[in-house]
Amino acid sequence: METSYLYLLPLSVFVLFPATFIITYVISVLLNHTEPEFPYISDTGTYSPESCIFGQALNIGAFAILVTIYVRFRQIAELYRNHSSSSSIIRLNRVSFGVGCLAALGISVVANFQETNVFFVHIAGALMAFGLGTAYLWLQAMCSYQTHPLVNSLAMAHVRLVLAVVASLFFVIGCVCASIAHSQFHGDNPRKWYPDDGGWGFHVASTVSEWVCATAFNFFMLTLVEEFKSISMDPPQVYVSVDTLAPTQYSGIGEGEQTSDDIQAILSSQSYIT
Repeated sequence: METSYLYLLPLSVFVLFPATFIITYVISVLLNHTEPEFPYISDTGTYSPESCIFGQALNIGAFAILVTIYVRFRQIAELYRNHSSSSSIIRLNRVSFGVGCLAALGISVVANFQETNVFFVHIAGALMAFGLGTAYLWLQAMCSYQTHPLVNSLAMAHVRLVLAVVASLFFVIGCVCASIAHSQFHGDNPRKWYPDDGGWGFHVASTVSEWVCATAFNFFMLTLVEEFKSISMDPPQVYVSVDTLAPTQYSGIGEGEQTSDDIQAILSSQSYIT
């Protein structure tokens, strides 16, 4: 069997996001852009230069997640498309794919709209990323139970269910505590939140919840690594229409000039596949 490198997709996501958060956290603290105690993830990527790293890395990560979600979707679709009794898993897989794509879009929105510039768009992106990301974990946990033992073990389905529960619990706690904390905040800069600024306890609970929720998403990606080792995909075929192109456009193709016979051979075909 040909070696598959698709497992590098979820593995790269698992490495990229923690590395990004650690790097931007260190830079933002060293430049005094945020306090080291309990910042939100976005607080570490709000100001330049860390915002540049934060935005670029999250855009790359969002694309890697999108491709990973697509491969996961195709994995289940290919296994069950010829089984008439598997309509429920096929529908579940499609819904999961759509939700996952929107969650990946939310990550890109968070990356490109800093909270200090376009606050409401940034918050909308964060809710998409965490809210729909949590929904995606639940859908994947349900898929994992239905694909046992063909695709994954029962233990892996249990692990994904636990991750979905953890993400849900801390997502709700984070949203509630963040709302209360901001209503009680009376400081000057929410990126530098001190205990005397009000709502400190709720602030800590919300920031910790955000980091735990992100960690749950990250570990879900790690659970896909082993399964992706058994998946391979062929590169897409590209069909180039030559019916409307003039013969002179084919001169110089390849190492030497094309002969008239070569040109006629190309033009006589319906398409040229690369």
